[in-house]
Amino acid sequence: MSPLLEMPGAVAAGGQDAGVAAHYGNPMIEQRHLLAGEAVVDLSNRGILSVVGPDRLSWLNSLSSQALLRLPVGESTEMLLLDPAGRLEFAVSVLDDGVATWLFVEAAELPGLHGWLNKMRFMLRVEVLDLTDEYAMIGTMARDLADVQLLPAISNGLPLVWNDPWGTVNPGGFQYAQVAEHPGIHWNWSEVLIARTDLAALRDRIIDGEVAAAGLLAEEALRIAAWRPRAATEVDEKTIPHELDWLRTAVHLNKGCYRGQETVAKVHNLGHPPRRLVLLHLDGSDSVLPAHGDVVEGTRMLPGGEPERRPVGSITSSAIHHELGPIALAVIKRTVPADVTLYVQSQGISIAASQEIIVPQSAGAEADVPRLPRLGARPTQH
Repeated sequence: MSPLLEMPGAVAAGGQDAGVAAHYGNPMIEQRHLLAGEAVVDLSNRGILSVVGPDRLSWLNSLSSQALLRLPVGESTEMLLLDPAGRLEFAVSVLDDGVATWLFVEAAELPGLHGWLNKMRFMLRVEVLDLTDEYAMIGTMARDLADVQLLPAISNGLPLVWNDPWGTVNPGGFQYAQVAEHPGIHWNWSEVLIARTDLAALRDRIIDGEVAAAGLLAEEALRIAAWRPRAATEVDEKTIPHELDWLRTAVHLNKGCYRGQETVAKVHNLGHPPRRLVLLHLDGSDSVLPAHGDVVEGTRMLPGGEPERRPVGSITSSAIHHELGPIALAVIKRTVPADVTLYVQSQGISIAASQEIIVPQSAGAEADVPRLPRLGARPTQH
């Protein structure tokens, strides 16, 4: 349990986020402080691995969706580890300090990722260390860490700060969202490593009013509004990166082979992802906020003219945004029309929702493949 849960008003998060605070008494005010760069978020339940050895970057490059072979020291990126069919198994934040590559993951992913990496070492000169007991993660949207009095841990002379690349399309990446201004540009998110022994001192500074604290509810609302996918919520056993527009920052389309690459290339160049991520603006008149896994239904007209609702997807994340009100991310079938009103079934209530397109129906099929004439077709005579 984090020392920050000892603060007055702290309400513990549950499930996959157990061990840190959901909020400290007022999620809306915390959200505004976080957006203004005045607050910190306790992420000390996240997993922290360090990969050391001269083969570390070439090894991780061969395993992952990201081009890491020449990753500059101090540059933040992210990688996906896929199964042979291209389905997403692990999403990992990556930072290299020149002698070690730091990997940051969700708490639930840590044991599986650590074990899988150890099995994949073979004869390479790498070692995977679990440093979760030594370091803790703190999130913030402050542009200057001094504004929130955070002193990051140092490794090989580098402050251990991961700056989320979601605001831009990375080299080798691709964006499916067809918008003039992507909301990710307002997602100025950083994750700062501090010594775990410093958590108590951070708690005391917050209690003394020197810095503000925001809970996970505040962070989640801003993340959802930025269309930012999270492995613990948006990913299930069928997820491929295209469905979440994760080719923007976590996939390099021009790198060498890796597990799952064939599916990534085939769907992007020739096919379409079977599902797509949408932002839902929810009717809040019933004061019910959907939960992860709640069914999303769409309406279609039967031949006789009668409307019928059918399941088309599910809620992955939801929150009350300080400006947008109740919002959610959902993964729905690609074929659901963009103008269809959706309904979320939650706690026995049907909640109307309008969809904001993140991944369009046309996503994929980017290769300019010429159409060949059908066999036996005669050329037109002029």
